[in-house]
Amino acid sequence: MKKTDYEASIKACYSTWGDNYYDDYYTNKAAYPPVHRALIQQVLHEANAHTVLDAGCGPASILRDLDGAAHDRYGFDLTPEMVEEARRVMQTQGVSVDHIWEGSVTDPQAFKAPSSEASHPFDAALCIGVLPHIPEEADATVIENLRDAVRTGGVVILEARNQLFSLFTLNRYSHDFFLEELVQVDALRAQAGDQQPALDRALAQVEAQFRMDIPPVRKGKKDEPGYDEVLSRTHNPHVLKAQFEQAGFRDVRTLFYHYHALPPMCEAAMPAFFRKQSLAMEHPEDWRGYYMASAFLLVGRRA
Repeated sequence: MKKTDYEASIKACYSTWGDNYYDDYYTNKAAYPPVHRALIQQVLHEANAHTVLDAGCGPASILRDLDGAAHDRYGFDLTPEMVEEARRVMQTQGVSVDHIWEGSVTDPQAFKAPSSEASHPFDAALCIGVLPHIPEEADATVIENLRDAVRTGGVVILEARNQLFSLFTLNRYSHDFFLEELVQVDALRAQAGDQQPALDRALAQVEAQFRMDIPPVRKGKKDEPGYDEVLSRTHNPHVLKAQFEQAGFRDVRTLFYHYHALPPMCEAAMPAFFRKQSLAMEHPEDWRGYYMASAFLLVGRRA
């Protein structure tokens, strides 16, 4: 996929989200509380990070809630409308507009603030809600750019959607993970020979075990493409952690969040109970997070 193609679709997807994204995902209007915000703030506090860069900052969703006295805040985003909203919000907190700029996480130059007063490298770099929209071949580039943006010993926090969660959801995501990642069905078909009809029956039997009609495809608000209509990947936490370590990070931790007490299809039957029990599970280093949490943060220090 050409960079210009997928980045154009991402810009289109998020072009109308600037003025309501924070309300929809970070306030009491959110379908699930933003539990990762407190995790991020705790990591930054433990790292004693003063200068903080948010790569893919959106409408300053994370930056606006960081303590301005403790953190010198910078950020950039791919979508012009998000940059405009982030500047507006941060200005109300006394942050200069040149602390927010437009850029792509695949471009190393984007990680350097235009302001001559900016500290580079930074004490910490964040990348939240961005990696799902990056093609697989660019993952390493993003990780390296984040690494190079921080000083030696600086901390990087990278968020991803948990691919292993599909082992718990019992829906079309589970079906795809079983066949594409575990079974690797294309390779199996190539070896089936005269067993192809039997293999087809076996695969149909596997498909019958899952709810293939859920979750519904998320559409755009107006004429723009929706979240599930643009590149929106999940990541295996084991694989991503190994990539982090190969890029030269040490003390790498995997912190899980957005737990589900039951498979998501069960929520509609008892929404209040489902949320209460799910929130009670929110422990970032619980081993069940590998399967019952839909997202995770990777945290590491630059060696």
